[in-house]
Amino acid sequence: MRRLEGKVALISGTARGQGRAAALRFAAEGAIVVGDLLHEGALETQRLVGEAGGTALTSGLLDVTDEDSVRAWVEEAVDAFGGIDILYANAGAVRFGAVDTQPYEDFTFTMRAELDSVWLAAHTAWPHLVASRGCILTVGSTAGLTGSLTNRRTAHSASKGAVISLTRQLAAEGAPHGIRANCVSPGMIDTEGSLGDLLADDHPMVIVLMDHTAKDGIPKIVEECTLPLTGERCVHRIITDLGVLDVTPDGLALVETAPGVTYDEIKTKTAAPLRADAVTAAC
Repeated sequence: MRRLEGKVALISGTARGQGRAAALRFAAEGAIVVGDLLHEGALETQRLVGEAGGTALTSGLLDVTDEDSVRAWVEEAVDAFGGIDILYANAGAVRFGAVDTQPYEDFTFTMRAELDSVWLAAHTAWPHLVASRGCILTVGSTAGLTGSLTNRRTAHSASKGAVISLTRQLAAEGAPHGIRANCVSPGMIDTEGSLGDLLADDHPMVIVLMDHTAKDGIPKIVEECTLPLTGERCVHRIITDLGVLDVTPDGLALVETAPGVTYDEIKTKTAAPLRADAVTAAC
């Protein structure tokens, strides 16, 4: 049986890049893919999925920063297929600039496109993910983990750092419902956007990149990182004020208590089922 047989996967940004690669790979594993029509390329993705024998629905025009638009996208998927098992909040947009020169308008644009879009999708799909004990995938970046001497990216670093942190909190809040949330944070990848900007021949970042850093990165991310994180036995390990816990579809598995915190205290304060036996299997 294929890994995602019959699962409904809601993926934003299916017109190109990671979104298209995920749509094709998830469909090959048996998922029913619901994409979006932000660019005409999404229709081509739908055609490619169908050509490979998969099932895909490209919904109406989606603005991932607009609450009504996101709600309509989610509702269309639920109406068509009865629920949602996987939310892959992939779509985003960025405007680069240094802290001293970037207009505030560009900063807020990036935050809305890269952070608000993830929160809106998770917020709207949440009751359906509770019902399915589903999973959430988000896209962070090494920009959310490190600074850069070659790329002026204050807004991008702020938004992706926030996405990483938000995903941790989604995992914590999803634990009582068996919802797993994980974030994949790639480095430089050869997308259409980066080839015209960060990987352009005259960009200073190019001189410090090894050839293999960006090449063929998208399919590798999907195959080796994103797809395995959809597994029902995949866990999300979180470090909380109470201790180290694994979020699983069956609830929380206690790995280690924080100093001065007892198992009984954690059991009292967490709404999720709590197991203090072995750490659950990883992906």
